[in-house]
Amino acid sequence: MDSNSEFSSVVHKPFRCSECCLKCLSGIPYASLIATILLYAGVALFCGCGHEALSGTVTILQTYFDVVRSPVDALDVFTMIDIFKYVIYGVAAAFFVYGILLMVEGFFTTGAIRDLYGDFKITTCGRCVSAWFIMLTYIFMLAWLGVTAFSSLPVFMYFNIWNTCQNATLVESSNLCFDLRQFGIVSIGEEKRLCTASENFIKLCESNELDLTFHLFVCALAGAGAAVIAMVHYLMVLSANWAYVKDACRMQKYEDIKSKEEQELHDIHSTRSKERLNAYT
Repeated sequence: MDSNSEFSSVVHKPFRCSECCLKCLSGIPYASLIATILLYAGVALFCGCGHEALSGTVTILQTYFDVVRSPVDALDVFTMIDIFKYVIYGVAAAFFVYGILLMVEGFFTTGAIRDLYGDFKITTCGRCVSAWFIMLTYIFMLAWLGVTAFSSLPVFMYFNIWNTCQNATLVESSNLCFDLRQFGIVSIGEEKRLCTASENFIKLCESNELDLTFHLFVCALAGAGAAVIAMVHYLMVLSANWAYVKDACRMQKYEDIKSKEEQELHDIHSTRSKERLNAYT
């Protein structure tokens, strides 16, 4: 008899473990998890590639265009690049924390939906937090759209440089120039241009810095686009969760009213039964 009980307990242990694993996996907010992974990948790609591309831009400007840093605290191109680098540091830290907050919100919302008929109570504060996350995510989505549009500018600039190098090699005795003033990198009074006849132009076209910086800016643009997609994914997830939580709250109110009415009917019946019993006795 003891051997049979031990055998049955050994047989049922794997089933219990599998049930526990399935229960844990069913509580994971997969939609929020996918959006978080996409957000982290996009932000990492944008921040990492953007930072290195800005460093490569400084090297190209100083080496081939002979642009020097202003000795005074003026707002030149190098100061702007330093500001952009600090902005990248802040973006990386802020969205790392924001991704964790959205993932936690997804876990709590999933728990609220899973335990709709259990002991979990959905509060008004929880619904307000969900609505606040929807509004904040919408603002961040618009911000990332602006970042994506802004990131396309250096891609366009480096594509022009690359195209000029290609045309210079294909067309002999061509006099093509690239002027920094047309992109607002230097002031109108400064004449910083590279023409095909100059030695720096040939060195720039043959250098690895041009191709590397160009591809880094393209990767940064792709990362910003991935962050926009992640924000849109978060908006869909948060809107669906908020609708489910709102419906669950209404269902809980209905269940509370129903149980209260049933309790009142039970009390009325019990009172009448006692009165009849007393009248009979």
